[in-house]
Amino acid sequence: MRLPPFDRYRRFSQIAAVFVLGMIVGAALYNAIYHMGYNILWVNNQALRLEIEQNRKDILTLKKYNNTSTVIREIKVRTEGKVKDNTATLDPVIAKEVLSKLSGDLEPLRGRSMFDIDSDGKLARLLLDSKIYLAREKEYTVKIRTMLVMEGVLQIWVEISPYKRS
Repeated sequence: MRLPPFDRYRRFSQIAAVFVLGMIVGAALYNAIYHMGYNILWVNNQALRLEIEQNRKDILTLKKYNNTSTVIREIKVRTEGKVKDNTATLDPVIAKEVLSKLSGDLEPLRGRSMFDIDSDGKLARLLLDSKIYLAREKEYTVKIRTMLVMEGVLQIWVEISPYKRS
């Protein structure tokens, strides 16, 4: 039995191989773009969920203390600076998660008198400074940089860094 010469099909095989390779590369590129867009959407969703939860707490506090003007009604926690380790920035999802846990720890300061913030601020700084928070199976420490009270809003700037065991 004779086999037909392969030379007749060589050109067709090359074109088919390039076409299949293009399909594979195109599918990989489309998948990468799809997942990048989905990741951005997920990060925005997480940020909005945390903001909604914070706004709910603020609404309850404002309803509770709307007649008193000298109490802390709202607590805003913000991150400051970049991570010093290898000049990498902190993932926004991790930062939001650590900030939400820190906000939960600062919740007892809500409703306190603004004039007593000096003793409460010192207590919060002693308790929470260099506290270890677990976020996404990694440990992070928080260093309180600045605390400011103005018009019933306690604003706290913190620096978040990965925890290094010594």
